[in-house]
Amino acid sequence: MDNRTALIAGGAGGMGFAIAERLGKDGFAVVIADLPGPRLNDIASRLQAEGYRALALPLDIRQPAACREVVKAAVDWSGGLHALINAAGVWAEGAPEAMTEADWDLTLDINLKGPFFLIQAALPHLGEGASIVNIASDAGLVGNTGAAIYCASKGGLVLLTKALALDLAPRGIRVNAICPGEVATPMIEGQANRYGNGDPEGYKAALLAHYPQGHKARFIQPEEIARLVSYLCEDAATPITGAALSIDFGVTAGY
Repeated sequence: MDNRTALIAGGAGGMGFAIAERLGKDGFAVVIADLPGPRLNDIASRLQAEGYRALALPLDIRQPAACREVVKAAVDWSGGLHALINAAGVWAEGAPEAMTEADWDLTLDINLKGPFFLIQAALPHLGEGASIVNIASDAGLVGNTGAAIYCASKGGLVLLTKALALDLAPRGIRVNAICPGEVATPMIEGQANRYGNGDPEGYKAALLAHYPQGHKARFIQPEEIARLVSYLCEDAATPITGAALSIDFGVTAGY
């Protein structure tokens, strides 16, 4: 994987950082694209301190023009692009009648519209053997109570993945989706604090109650997602395209 470059949207998040670190270990130069702020620069500095070639770029994935700009900057920096990881995401929760147009627009813009336009911007720079990985969700495969908008966004991302895999197969570009259950990231902590009605630990326990492992259930670790992303970016994964790969302790197995 030497001399390859990966662009990771949402790279300053808990899952995005784990993916960037893993791909750095694999020999990729990594471009971390996320909302501007201290965390984005800190992530790049941490990767550089570990000896990886890393660049931080600000990105508001909701804006197609920003997607084009970040791809251009990544290619100008590295000379090419070989993997694109869409790990940016936002959660929306609530009864259908309580959700607003703003909830819809924010969730669909970040979870579905943004990934499409980032892929579109990257396509002129992706050649045979390139890999696109979209981080979807178990909620993109089955319905979740109280999460209609989120399910719509991630379900759309899964089918976008499959359609693009067919479109890009003749060019030797692979497109896959990873569909995790709950992952131990700052996002899940924020979700619990916002929607836990003052009991974030109870909220998280309720999430784990749906897992078939019973009292042994635990959250997925970001590094476990990163290992699967790493494999999908390897030549060994060439036959895998158009897949929606569950990594959810079997939560969706019974549907």
